[in-house]
Amino acid sequence: MSEISKIVMDAVRAADHDRYLTALYAPADKRDALFSLYAFNAEIAGIRDRIHGPLPGEVRLQWWRDVIAAGGDAGAGHPVASSLNATIAAFKLPKAAFENMLEARIFDLYDDPMPSRTDLEGYCGETAAALIQLAAMVLDPIEAPRFAELAGRAGCAQAMTGLLLLLPLHRRRGQCFVPADILAAAGSSPEEFVAGDGGPGARRAVAAMIALAREHLSVFEKGAAALPVSLRASFLPLALSRAYLAKIERGSPLDGVARLAALRRHWLLVRRAGKGWPPL
Repeated sequence: MSEISKIVMDAVRAADHDRYLTALYAPADKRDALFSLYAFNAEIAGIRDRIHGPLPGEVRLQWWRDVIAAGGDAGAGHPVASSLNATIAAFKLPKAAFENMLEARIFDLYDDPMPSRTDLEGYCGETAAALIQLAAMVLDPIEAPRFAELAGRAGCAQAMTGLLLLLPLHRRRGQCFVPADILAAAGSSPEEFVAGDGGPGARRAVAAMIALAREHLSVFEKGAAALPVSLRASFLPLALSRAYLAKIERGSPLDGVARLAALRRHWLLVRRAGKGWPPL
């Protein structure tokens, strides 16, 4: 393993341990490429936590746009950028997908409310779903296009679960990913949801978000039995989603972070990596 590959792998292990574990189930000759995708995702998802103020954050996103558009040795000296450009070139990944992902991440930098369920699903599609599809293209470019729609459902389920896990962090900084139309139906608003205890409608809104994530997850699971073994590793993060949602539902999602024990995560991943998703 090269020094750059090790740096990129370690970055994923530190920033996104669940995806790090799933990449270990991919063929050895594809792991570096997956780690480069996941490290890039962690980099842009964490910009708000590292850079104070939306404008410097937008500058950072623009830097990534320029690096990806230029390709080749652009971003030399930045291990993740170098590794990502090599992966894009080697697997002929569409640069438009990365551009869309970077555009979607602008939302993270501001405290604007998520307008609607449709907007949330679009955000999930450009971020988590795109990442799953790109990983699938690395693993099996022939089969991947057949499962683009399934990747969309999977990405919505995974991203919504992740947003529910991050609710305490988002609320502390006044950020609301729960769509305004869902909040209104629950008798709340973005301003009320992030203030204090969230108000009387907060738990109803969280319950609606959990139900929405499960709706996408159920559709994914119905189609997942058809996934070829070659694509399984790209969808493996979904092996954890149902357990996370159950943990969130039983806990205090507005205040505390739901966690799965390491042994449980490993068991869920091993089961899906070995047997896939059975027909429903």
